[in-house]
Amino acid sequence: MQNLEEIEYLVKIISKLPGLGPKSAKRIILKMINNREELLKPMAKVLVEVYKNINRCSLCGSLRSNNNCNNCDENSKRSKKICVVENIADQWSIESSGFFDGYFHILGGTLSSLGQKKEDLLLSSLKKRVVSQKIEEVIICTSATVEGQTTAYYIQDFLKDTNVKISKLAQGLPIGGEIENLDDGTLYSAFKNRTGLKSNSE
Repeated sequence: MQNLEEIEYLVKIISKLPGLGPKSAKRIILKMINNREELLKPMAKVLVEVYKNINRCSLCGSLRSNNNCNNCDENSKRSKKICVVENIADQWSIESSGFFDGYFHILGGTLSSLGQKKEDLLLSSLKKRVVSQKIEEVIICTSATVEGQTTAYYIQDFLKDTNVKISKLAQGLPIGGEIENLDDGTLYSAFKNRTGLKSNSE
């Protein structure tokens, strides 16, 4: 490949994306350059718009456009339930399945994640949402990993004074499994058979 600084820089950036290396990045770039009007131009435009307008909501952790967060806004068509997940990819997986009609709360990681602190997981805002929106149930959908389960138990203890019903995913969630990698059938089974969590004081 010719020594074009713009291309080399673009290869380095795209190579940082999940599942992509330098070879895949070069193929993607070549495809875009060969389709400048259909791919490259609109992509460049929308990337600028995404950079300017899309941010992570400081209250629920989901993505929002400017000051509008569809996940935070109270909607009478939604059930009074909050599904707590580790990341936005988990939210998208559950949303695409179509069987959950409540709200989401995206932690942004787990307690044991490298460099993660309790303050980073938006737990205070979760409690605030539970109280202000009169939430009836919090469904903890952290992954079946040691980190995920540790976080789930901490959330349970953190919300115990709200008296909200707390449940977690049950059958169908394999040990060590991550939410975003589960198929719709497995997710449906895990939601349908979720179990309530008892307070540590009981």
